[in-house]
Amino acid sequence: MDLDLAVRTRRTHKVFGPEPVDRATLKELFELARWAPNHRLTNPWRFHVLGPQARAALEEASEADKPGSGVKLRRAPTLIVLAALRDHSDPFQDRDDLLATAMAGYVVLLGAHARGLASYWRTLPVLAAAPGRAAIALPDDQEAVGLLHLGRPRQPQITPERAPVSEVVRYLD
Repeated sequence: MDLDLAVRTRRTHKVFGPEPVDRATLKELFELARWAPNHRLTNPWRFHVLGPQARAALEEASEADKPGSGVKLRRAPTLIVLAALRDHSDPFQDRDDLLATAMAGYVVLLGAHARGLASYWRTLPVLAAAPGRAAIALPDDQEAVGLLHLGRPRQPQITPERAPVSEVVRYLD
């Protein structure tokens, strides 16, 4: 798939087929993500693919945090917690690493789209709280950046218009 087309047509999906994404495809996506830009080549991203027990534990923590929110974790057959390594000794490096991790997550979304998969990026407040972190055994040196939902689409998505470039760009002399 052409890069311009991939960027313009990747959409958030919330209705997935039941089959999980196979490990070989996940490995391909993570291989692509390694090429996201990151200052000092720190490779700060970590991908935690949730199995049935981790998913159930996160669903329970989500329900305790905000009743009704756990059901959203059942939407996609494959869930990946995207996390950034943080050492807290250099706040600027930690910020760069957090942003690089978000870019790596977008690479996964684009790669999934190019392979005919549907995706959904979410930030999940429970992953910043102790019960959510414990549910997925997130190490202390990592900060959850987002939750990636992946699977086969069950319905097409409409590509909405975006703000024109003239509204979001400013050229400075």
